Amino acid sequence: MFTPSVFDQFRLTAAERHLGVYGIHLYQEGHGDIEHRFRADDAVHIWSASKTFTSAAIGMCADEGRLALSDKVLDFFPEWAAVASAGSEQIALRDMLHMCCGKDYDLFEETDVDAMNTTDWAELFFRGAATSTPGTHFYYANASTYMLGRTVEKVSGLTVRDYLMTRLFDPLHIVNPAWNTCPTGHSFGAWGLQLTTGDLAKMGRLLLQSGRWNDRQLIPAAYVDAMHTDVVDPNRHFADAESNAGYGYQVWLNTTPGTWRLDGMYGQFSIIVPDKKAVITTTSHNEHGPNDIIRAVFADIVPKL
Repeated sequence: MFTPSVFDQFRLTAAERHLGVYGIHLYQEGHGDIEHRFRADDAVHIWSASKTFTSAAIGMCADEGRLALSDKVLDFFPEWAAVASAGSEQIALRDMLHMCCGKDYDLFEETDVDAMNTTDWAELFFRGAATSTPGTHFYYANASTYMLGRTVEKVSGLTVRDYLMTRLFDPLHIVNPAWNTCPTGHSFGAWGLQLTTGDLAKMGRLLLQSGRWNDRQLIPAAYVDAMHTDVVDPNRHFADAESNAGYGYQVWLNTTPGTWRLDGMYGQFSIIVPDKKAVITTTSHNEHGPNDIIRAVFADIVPKL
């Protein structure tokens, strides 16, 4: 079993560099779990780490025969076909997972607040003009993940949050998680999920274990493998090397080979280190250099495993 000393150097680094960490959780097969708190153990907004949960829902729907990654997203929304911009019909679900939907803006081309409060966001997505050929150009867009969530809802009749309750959250003993919604009541998908550090760590552990939890296969193993092996090059989309190492199905590769992570703004990370059979998870609020937390994890904790 671990002792609290495993966190000693990381605690010093976090204090000296003002990393803004709320809590850090370590799981390693054969050693169990240990956590250090810098503040109260509250559920916090995990920001874009929410995206990985939406990706898991896509993998589950594919396993249930509800969809295929090659399916075109517009085919699930025939009600918007007449207003969809040229090229929208080419966007496949896999393009959305890769952030290569061909509509290179964060949410929607129409960002007017009034429109977003009164118009279905799926309509805004399809109306938006294409700026590149789907599948050819990485652009980190929350709209891609939002529409993945809407697709889950189309094929299951449940919001992403409700779809995952019995399939993922309940088996992981994540109790009644809050997931914010758009004005028309659809889970944000791309952000808005609120979890404790330990809850987020459970998702990292599930992915380390190829989607298996105890005696249940929650996410198809082949899909989990594809999440971090079927990757695209962000092509220097970001300034930080840790954000340019590669992007899979709503997960990120780290610069340390063979490792990957869930990643949310301000330092919500669950870092999967397969060769150590370990997961290191943080919740944080770091507005200036959140990827410094990743570097501290690899410098201060991973060598001790």
